[in-house]
Amino acid sequence: MAEKNDKGQPGSRGHGSPTGTGGLLTPTCHETPKRRRFVEPQKFLPVVFVIVTIAGLWAIYAVLHCARLLQLGGWRGSGPIDEAMQSRGIWQTIVFHYCTALLLVCHVRSILVHPGEIPENDPQWEYLPQDGRSGSNWVPMGLQEMKRTGMRRHCKWCGKYKPDRCHHCRVCKTCILKMDHHCPWIYNCVGFHNYKFFFLLLLYSALDCHFIVWTMAESVKQCYDDPSTPFSIMFFTLFGETLAFFLAVLVTLFFGFHNWLMFKAMTTIEFCEKSLPKKDGEGRGHESSMYDLGCMGNIRVILGENIFLWFFPCSRPKGDGLNFVSEETRLTKDMESGKGIRRRTHQKTQRANHRRNAGELSGAFTPGSR
Repeated sequence: MAEKNDKGQPGSRGHGSPTGTGGLLTPTCHETPKRRRFVEPQKFLPVVFVIVTIAGLWAIYAVLHCARLLQLGGWRGSGPIDEAMQSRGIWQTIVFHYCTALLLVCHVRSILVHPGEIPENDPQWEYLPQDGRSGSNWVPMGLQEMKRTGMRRHCKWCGKYKPDRCHHCRVCKTCILKMDHHCPWIYNCVGFHNYKFFFLLLLYSALDCHFIVWTMAESVKQCYDDPSTPFSIMFFTLFGETLAFFLAVLVTLFFGFHNWLMFKAMTTIEFCEKSLPKKDGEGRGHESSMYDLGCMGNIRVILGENIFLWFFPCSRPKGDGLNFVSEETRLTKDMESGKGIRRRTHQKTQRANHRRNAGELSGAFTPGSR
């Protein structure tokens, strides 16, 4: 039976008005203003810091190491050219600039590519509550994440139902598809559409920093062995080596963590949620994820279907970020559900047997009992 508005006529449910389709009420969507990005200039400061750091390390490595090996400008001695040193300079310069170029492309794409959000003005995702009920009777097939009450998850700020793995970012002020975390270094959330670019950004940052550390050690040793080296050159060479070593350790650890997440088919938010102790006493669940597709399947989900494009920031993930269920994930979900049911049944049986045995023992020692 259709609801009525204040005038006693069929009216809107929340922001939209229902239309009858086969006896079901479907709300018409309301126009939601498009959210603007990059409207807070002060939040670009971490991005500027990253760019300045990259530019500084590039200048130190290119001028104080590559130019010395290539024997260019003031690094050219009075004697003949050392061909072995020049050969090292050529390949080190090429590799360094290749990794740096990919790093910059991944950084820019991580910033500019929107991680994905719930479709606007789509009645299937609109949450238009009235008296605790929603005007939409549509439930996505294969939806895995529900409230404990059995109701669909929704965002009270965006006024939308949440797809699986979707979370609201209070910095971006919107719900992000397959949200991993908000990263201030790219002034963007890491989510479904830009996770690959962020993952490759960590990869090429780690490679670049390690490459600087291990190859520029030769220039550091040269500054130490040559007493005539100017203090400024010695200082900046040692500073670049130290900074690269510090960043290499941090980025490598972070990149290793995201590799572990990739193989486990989890996001950072899901990892944090699984780290919390369960209320039902089942312990922690880092071992498995309902979205696990196996080792190669999990890699393809992140890096793409084409193996030749895995390490290039040029392909998008398969899917739309709204549905993550396949035949493999359904099977995993069913197996995990059955395992949990068996575990809970076993615990209940043990508790019942324990109480029964305790009752028999208490009856056996009661005076007058036989």
